[in-house]
Amino acid sequence: MSKQLFGTDGIRGVPGEFPLDNATLEAVGGALGALVSAAASGLGRPRVLLGMDTRESSGHVAARLARGAMDAGAEVASAGVISTPGVACLVRENHFSAGVVVSASHNPYTDNGIKLISPQGTKFSDAVEAALEKDILLRRESAGGSADAELLPDTVLDAQYLEYLRRFVLPGARLEGLRLVLDCANGAVSELGPALFRSLGAVVTPIHNRPNGKNINDGCGSLHPEKLRQAVLEAQAELGAAFDGDADRAIFVSSSGRIMDGDAVLFIAARQMKAAGTLRGGVVVGTTMSNLGLERALGTEGIRLARTAVGDRYVFEEMQRLGANLGGEQSGHVIFLDDSITGDGLLTALIVASLVALQGPLDALAADLKVYPQKIVNVRVRAKPPLESLPEVARTLAAANSTLDAAGRVVLRYSGTEQVARVMVEAERAEDVERWTQALAAAVSSSIGAQ
Repeated sequence: MSKQLFGTDGIRGVPGEFPLDNATLEAVGGALGALVSAAASGLGRPRVLLGMDTRESSGHVAARLARGAMDAGAEVASAGVISTPGVACLVRENHFSAGVVVSASHNPYTDNGIKLISPQGTKFSDAVEAALEKDILLRRESAGGSADAELLPDTVLDAQYLEYLRRFVLPGARLEGLRLVLDCANGAVSELGPALFRSLGAVVTPIHNRPNGKNINDGCGSLHPEKLRQAVLEAQAELGAAFDGDADRAIFVSSSGRIMDGDAVLFIAARQMKAAGTLRGGVVVGTTMSNLGLERALGTEGIRLARTAVGDRYVFEEMQRLGANLGGEQSGHVIFLDDSITGDGLLTALIVASLVALQGPLDALAADLKVYPQKIVNVRVRAKPPLESLPEVARTLAAANSTLDAAGRVVLRYSGTEQVARVMVEAERAEDVERWTQALAAAVSSSIGAQ
């Protein structure tokens, strides 16, 4: 049975409306509290760590979740405003029973979300989420009567997280004097990002680091790297990094102004790790959206690209299955499994900055990566039937695949967090990309497009 609440990245919605209404929020906290209390039976009171991003609704959402968890027998500690990977790290390092992050990642401030984190610092399995969902839907019928819990952020946790990150500067790399621009997306690392790199001696120019509750991801951050590009060129910086609202991803800009996504990071890191003898299995895990150029560039280095479904949980699961230690998504969500079991934008930025300090400009490091023209179109849909079951879509897809053959790829999929279908086409010729994205988007729209 498909889940009603959990998507590929937790629970998302509009604050005040189901599933982010008070009753459901309290029920989510209660279900999580009951889960960890049962697991800790006889071992003392379980502890849950709660963190959030900078949306104006995050404090209230966090307080309702905390109340539900506390009423179910859990102790709740607050990390305050912190990144999703920061909570995952602190849960694992401090042996919390679970973690909760209040964030809708790269979505606008009008949305919010809940990400639940296991004691190992990973997302819970599909089976656990399904069990939690069943309990949540039962609990919400009688929830919603308690007052908000008061949460006092523990600033010691910030320092612990930054100390953890500083371990991962590559051996021999010195960041003193490195001119760096950070686009903090007015989000979770608006303070932590500049603090981290300044503590390592970098000369940091932060932008979009003044959150007001409504400006998170607003024309800034990893979805809008053109702002970072302009700032890098103006500051004559050696590197720029842009994060999203909860900083589990990072996009980069070179000193010349070239924008580089997660595919570029995977290529650069894979080649360095192979040379150092640390790339396990000679394989990198990407997704169906990873550029064909990445696959071919890795191939010339004797490295295989294994593809999986879009979503960091699927990348992580495939990495575990293959024994790989490097994987990620084009969005900038990259997992360095030897260092962290989750994608962490600050960690990724540390590694990329280290490579620039050790080996020179980012342009040179990615010079052998040819990016094939690629376009992604989002089509709002009223329903999500199997796309191959739609005759017009199936006919257009067959025609596109036949025409492109080995010179391109088409990916059609539904978003796991939004009511949209994503159409992706890449090919050697830009005109083929434009032709088939338009044709496929039109086919989807005419079949199931939202009014």
